[in-house]
Amino acid sequence: MAKSKTQFVCQNCGYISASYIGRCPNCRAWNSLVEEVVEAAPTAAKPRATVSGQRVRPQKLEKVTIEKEHRVKTGLNELNRVLGGGVVPGSLVLIGGDPGIGKSTLLLQVSGQLSATGGTVLYVSGEESASQIKMRAGRLGVGDTGMYLYPETDMPSIRSAIEDLKPDYVVIDSVQTMNVPEMNAAVGSVSQIREVTAELMRIAKVNAVTIFIVGHVTKDGAIAGPKILEHMVDTVLYFEGDMHHTFRILRSVKNRFGSTNEIGIFEMHQDGLHEVANPSELFLDERLAGASGSAVVVSMEGTRPILVELQALMTPTQYGNAKRTASGLDHNRVSLIIAVLEKRANLMLQNQDAYLKATGGVRLDEPAIDLAMAMAIASSYRDVEIQPTDCFVGELGLTGEVRRVSRIEDRIKEAAKLGFKRIFVPKNNLAGWQSHEPIQVIGVTSVAEAMNKVFNERG
Repeated sequence: MAKSKTQFVCQNCGYISASYIGRCPNCRAWNSLVEEVVEAAPTAAKPRATVSGQRVRPQKLEKVTIEKEHRVKTGLNELNRVLGGGVVPGSLVLIGGDPGIGKSTLLLQVSGQLSATGGTVLYVSGEESASQIKMRAGRLGVGDTGMYLYPETDMPSIRSAIEDLKPDYVVIDSVQTMNVPEMNAAVGSVSQIREVTAELMRIAKVNAVTIFIVGHVTKDGAIAGPKILEHMVDTVLYFEGDMHHTFRILRSVKNRFGSTNEIGIFEMHQDGLHEVANPSELFLDERLAGASGSAVVVSMEGTRPILVELQALMTPTQYGNAKRTASGLDHNRVSLIIAVLEKRANLMLQNQDAYLKATGGVRLDEPAIDLAMAMAIASSYRDVEIQPTDCFVGELGLTGEVRRVSRIEDRIKEAAKLGFKRIFVPKNNLAGWQSHEPIQVIGVTSVAEAMNKVFNERG
């Protein structure tokens, strides 16, 4: 009998070391290396095959037959939008999020909807018993839709169940609890997660079974396990939100069948997740009339324009160095905008503490929010209100110029739909184009020009 060997594997990135070291040299994470047993005789690679064992054979490209792209609509239009139009048969979808954010609730709700429309759904849970899932399904109103529940963590048993039922959809909750007995590694380790995902990918691609995978996240917000996990799947979705609020954001960060950075807005209720059809109204309905330091930006999340209120609070600093704090915005971008305003707009901000926030729990990181951020800062510093019917779009350069942005027509239409009277946009975006929307479109070339047009009329 061959002597078994051990190695130390980083649970964050998969780096392998012959001996234990406190800090991973690859991802720089501390205390992430775990000892694992290396098999003396490595198992042979498994060929891609159907659940019945039929192997896939090479074939010429011209002999491959393709059908018209078919997508299955779920009962949640926001989820359909994030997925690129619906569920693609044979796809592998990974959903990550903080504990208790609603990942299992979302997938159980979707499973019930898909089962009610005639699809065969197998819900595999490694964290809850069948009775627990049944109780939650009854609360969500999907307790009698005919889906199959299977509380199991053993991958060979799950594969046998898929072979017997031949389902159209499979939900794995969660991938960190699944176990491949042939692997001499702990459940949830890098080796186990990689092997489980590879097995699920083979099942999905060859048998045209759509598989949804729930993934835990680390304290840094990334999906736990090796980074290769996100490369193996077709779609990666992040379920975000504040545990103290009812709103949830489903964000697409990878999608082979649609655009990335799409978002879907949901609200958590007692009977499950409800869609928010118009998120712009949600983000703006609590604006305080007459308050300074508030500006509205039309931001693009994927192909969807949403209006978000940016708030800024400028106060004299009590210490030697001014403080910069941002929530929902990039801290470095905030510092950059403040530097541009001080140099190009003659605002003395070096002795001012700056607190900026994107309301509604949404996170914005596109360059087109620069102008609105600058106007909110200037409004708070001067203590002058911006008209509540004004909104802003534009990227700022280091010389103070307002640079053109993409999809300006969609942004203007969304602002007009919500009743805004004026929108300030980069002047270069208006070349050769005329708006037919009931909103005044004002082109500006610099942040100083925008401030003059906004604040001079306010007295």
